[in-house]
Amino acid sequence: MQQAGRIATGRASVSNPLPMSHDAIPTLLRSSPARHGLSGHLTVPGDKSISHRALMFGALAIGTTEIEGLLEGEDVLRTAAAMRLLGAQVEQLSPGRWRVAGRGIGGLTEPDDVLDMGNSGTAARLICGLLAGHPIFAVMTGDASLRRRPMRRVTDPLAATGAQFWGREGGRLPLAIQGARSALPLDYRLPVASAQVKSACLLAGLCAPGTTRVVEPEATRDHSENMLRHFGATVRVAVEGHGRIIELEGQPELRAAPVNVPGDPSSAAFFAVAALIVPGSKLVIRNVGLNPLRTGLFTSLREMGAVLDVGMPRLEGGEPVGDLTISAGVLRAVDVPAERAPSMIDEYPILAVAAAFATGTSRFRGLSELRVKESDRLTGTAALLREAGVECAIEGDDLVVVGLGGPPAGGGLVATQMDHRLAMSALVLGLGCRAPLRIDDGAFIATSFPNFIALMNEAAGCTAIGP
Repeated sequence: MQQAGRIATGRASVSNPLPMSHDAIPTLLRSSPARHGLSGHLTVPGDKSISHRALMFGALAIGTTEIEGLLEGEDVLRTAAAMRLLGAQVEQLSPGRWRVAGRGIGGLTEPDDVLDMGNSGTAARLICGLLAGHPIFAVMTGDASLRRRPMRRVTDPLAATGAQFWGREGGRLPLAIQGARSALPLDYRLPVASAQVKSACLLAGLCAPGTTRVVEPEATRDHSENMLRHFGATVRVAVEGHGRIIELEGQPELRAAPVNVPGDPSSAAFFAVAALIVPGSKLVIRNVGLNPLRTGLFTSLREMGAVLDVGMPRLEGGEPVGDLTISAGVLRAVDVPAERAPSMIDEYPILAVAAAFATGTSRFRGLSELRVKESDRLTGTAALLREAGVECAIEGDDLVVVGLGGPPAGGGLVATQMDHRLAMSALVLGLGCRAPLRIDDGAFIATSFPNFIALMNEAAGCTAIGP
C-alpha cells in the first residue's frame, strides 16, 4: 500500500514548510460502515515525538544530521521552520528524507520573526526548554487551540535556569522568552508525569554546566534520553519506584548522527482498532515503533482479547521496531490502571472506541492529563461516544465505557474541538457503526497524519471516509 506522511500538494515546500494558517477552515467529514474487512500491508507516518526531537537535536549538533522517515505533518513542519529561524540549516531532500546542519550547543541565533507552532504542544514546550538555555529573545505563538493550552507547567521549572517568560494568564501563548545568559542546571521533581516537561528540562540542561537532574513519578516516553545518547551526550537513568531519575551532564558536544524514524505507534493505533472492530479484517502495519514506554495501548488491547502479533522485531537507532498483524475478533471490557497512562496518554480516545464494541464495562483510570491536551480530551472522548449511542460516564478522572458487545448505532455529529486525535477516533468509530458518523472538522488531522483518510480508505477497499 502507499506510504503515508507525504506533504500535501501546495501545502508546503522545502523553503517554507508552513502548510496552513493556524486557524484552519473546518472540514465536515462522514464515516460510513465498512462493507468488508480491512486488509493489506501499510506503513504509517514516522513517529511524531521522534521527528520533533530529530530536528531539534540535529540543530544543536556539530555537523550534518541525515533523517530518514521524518513525519511531514504540520506539527513537525512547524518545528522545522522554527529551527530555521533559530539559525540551523534545514532542508528536505525528498519525501521523508531531511538534512539538518546544526549550530552546536549554545549556538542558536535570535529569530527575526515570531515562532508560530501551529497546533503542536510538543514543539512549543520542548522549544521553551531549548530557548531557556540560550541568551536570546524570542516570541512564540500558535493556533487558537494551542493558545488556550497552559504553559506554566513547563515555564515555571525552566525559570530556575535564569530564563524569563511573559505570557497571558496561566502562561498561555503568545509567550515572550528571554533565555538565560548563563544557564543554571536544574534539579526538578515533576509533580505529574510528563514527557514534554521532562524533555524541556533536559534541553535547557544542555546549555548549563554541571548535572541537570529530573525525577519523574511515573516512567514516561524516553525518546529524548535515547536520542541524547545517540548524539553523544552522557545520560544516566535510575529507577525510583514506578518512576525514574534522569541525570544529564551539561554542555556536551553533540555530534551529528543519522536518525531513522520508525512508524508512529500513536498513528498505528487507529488502524489497529479499525481492524479489530470491522468484521473480517486482517491488516499488517509495517515498521511500527515499539518502545515499551509507548505501547500501553497494545497491552490494553491484548487484555481485551485482541490478537496482535509482532513480526520482524529489531532495533533501529536505539528504538525497538516491528511489524504488527491485527485481525478482527471478540473484545471484552478492560480496567486500565492509572500508572499505565504515561505509556498511552494519546491513545485513550481510540481505546474508548474499542471499548464501545467490547462486552462489559471498561474503566480507564487517572486521566487528569487528558484535560490539558489539544482539547479537554476526556470530555471530548465521552462526547464522541455518546454521539454514536454509546453509554459512558466521567467519574472524577476516570472514564467509564459501557460496551455493547457489537456495533453502536452511530448517526451523530461529533464536535472535534480542533483535536486531531478526537477527529480520527470518531472516523474509526464510524467504520464499525450501524449508521454513518460525522465530524464537524477534519482539518486538524493533517497536524499529525496528513494521509490518514486516503490510507484508511485504501485499507477498507472503498471510500468509507469522505465529505
